Amino acid sequence: MIFHPSRLALLVMLALPAAAAGRSGIDLDHFDRGIRIQDNLYRAVNGNWIKNSEIPADKSSWGTFDDVNDLSQQRVREIVEAAVAHPDTPEAMQMAALYQSYMDEALADRLGIEPIKPLLAEVDAVADRKSLTRLFGRLAVHGIEGPLRPYVNVDDNDPSQYVVMVDQYGLGMPDRDYYLKRDPGFKSTSEEYLRYLETLLGQIGLSEPARRAKAVLALEARIAKFQWDNVTLRDPHKSHNKFDRAGLAKAAPKFDWAAFLDGAEMAQVQVVDVREPSYAKALGQLVASGPLDTWRDYLRIRVLDGTAHLLSKPFTETRFNFHGKALSGRGQMTPRWKRAVRMVDDSLGESVGKRYVAKYFPAESKARIETLAGNLLKAYMQSLDKVDWLSPATKAEAKDKLSRYRVKVGYPDKWRDYSGLDIRADDLVGNALRINQFDYRYKLTYLGKPVDRDAWGMTPQMVNASYDAPLNEITFPAAMLQPPFFQADADDAVNYGAIGTIIGHEISHGFDDLGSQYDGSGNMRNWWRPADRKNFEKLADRLVAQYNSYEALPKQFVNGRLTVGENIADLSGLQIAFEAYRLSLNGKPSEALDGYTGEQRVFIGFGQVFRGKIRDKELLQRLTTDWHSPGDFRAIGAAMNSDAFHQAFNTKPGDGMFKPEADRIRIW
Repeated sequence: MIFHPSRLALLVMLALPAAAAGRSGIDLDHFDRGIRIQDNLYRAVNGNWIKNSEIPADKSSWGTFDDVNDLSQQRVREIVEAAVAHPDTPEAMQMAALYQSYMDEALADRLGIEPIKPLLAEVDAVADRKSLTRLFGRLAVHGIEGPLRPYVNVDDNDPSQYVVMVDQYGLGMPDRDYYLKRDPGFKSTSEEYLRYLETLLGQIGLSEPARRAKAVLALEARIAKFQWDNVTLRDPHKSHNKFDRAGLAKAAPKFDWAAFLDGAEMAQVQVVDVREPSYAKALGQLVASGPLDTWRDYLRIRVLDGTAHLLSKPFTETRFNFHGKALSGRGQMTPRWKRAVRMVDDSLGESVGKRYVAKYFPAESKARIETLAGNLLKAYMQSLDKVDWLSPATKAEAKDKLSRYRVKVGYPDKWRDYSGLDIRADDLVGNALRINQFDYRYKLTYLGKPVDRDAWGMTPQMVNASYDAPLNEITFPAAMLQPPFFQADADDAVNYGAIGTIIGHEISHGFDDLGSQYDGSGNMRNWWRPADRKNFEKLADRLVAQYNSYEALPKQFVNGRLTVGENIADLSGLQIAFEAYRLSLNGKPSEALDGYTGEQRVFIGFGQVFRGKIRDKELLQRLTTDWHSPGDFRAIGAAMNSDAFHQAFNTKPGDGMFKPEADRIRIW
């Protein structure tokens, strides 16, 4: 379907409020006037902020997203404190009791490890391989990480139904690379982790904690050796493998699936999607051969690591020294009230969200963003018409998929009921375990029912946005729709560069390396002609090579293959948002504000979205596990591939951002 440009322009103009006179929405004070945009977009528009800003001691990074997160958290705090002051409804009583249980530090200090003794007793009771494997499943019900994680999700092979999935899990460090690579950063973290294990085991009174800690670390290293790397996990055809009970026995013959599923309260489940079959097979062999004493210590560590932040001060400090300092470089612990608010938000998210949207998200904001998202979808449809490397047949499939997108904005139409959840003001650890059980069992009720396409995977107050391939939908919670991502009183150009590119980014995920393997109905199906897929992969490979060249830390480069999906989404999202902005002008020239044309302000707004600073230890962790590139490379990497950027700023050979037109990458 071809949309008439003038009609689209009218709709796009309606999507945003008129800009206040002279207000560009650009943070000019953050510019580094010693750096030209033509040389480095990110440093030019954020350099002064970078020079003058410090990362707060309790944070591992600081930037635009953190600003918005802090605003959302402050609003949630007000909601929670209002519930504490006036617990006049069942939901308010739950929020108040949970918050009070977290804030009672004196009680936590008096109790010590008493709250987790029942869990530790279950570990002590492991007498054989069957009871060990059953406990893997049982601990998952409590939210404790074991080496295999069971959960319920939409079936990638049939998005009309739910399926049980099992996933590799249970490492104490962020990723297999921390165990298997000997780079200095990984090696020092591994040494810190060993000290952490020894301290935890000693704190619960076990003998020979140093020896036992080394044995646990060695076991985790063996587990890590068999886990799949993050790039392989991006391939949905490799990482979705459905087996019936007989198939499970053949795929991993030494793993006791019956005991595991029984412990996980899934005894009646007959079909399981195993994401990493070779890992499950190897895990069965490790369970059969590893000393039970070491496996018990491993599970003790998993219980302690999963609950230490809720226990007495010695445990919270021990956990922070590893997770906060060693892994992320933070200098001090997050204040207790913030941790309490986060727990309420994480646990009773839709109760909080109901109040959040009533107070902070007017209906007109929801309608405005729905319109803008619709207009960006239309701009994307027009862009597909211009793609010259797709055959008509594949292009028709792509347009069909795009036409089926569902857009969720702000908040769900129906709120979750938490009335069956038991929250007590004097039982913090018990609350945490019951919350995990409540959520886990809630998901179990999905099995055998049609997929609820109206359910939300995020709360309104969450600063995030997403594309879901099996559901073919994009979601934008209310918290994303506030400054600096969306400024109601600012010029349209900056809003297109910020929230417009975020929306375009999520739309583009349906056509990245992973999302493009799902059709318009959400089925994992190859809808591409072979030659077209080859053309797409060649373009993606060029983007991989570009990002592989970015050195984020000394001798630590961006993994272009791991981040390719997000890089495609950044690239295409920016290009589509710019096209939508240009259509909104309806053929008229843009207005100059603060010395910049509208076209220039789109890219400035985009560059300022990624403003931030990050500690080296946190950056190493993200380079290893995060599908996103670091913010500075996201800004410059996408912009330098945009013809419009080079036209807007008249770049020339020799400029840092210049890229010859023939070398620029445009996919969608």
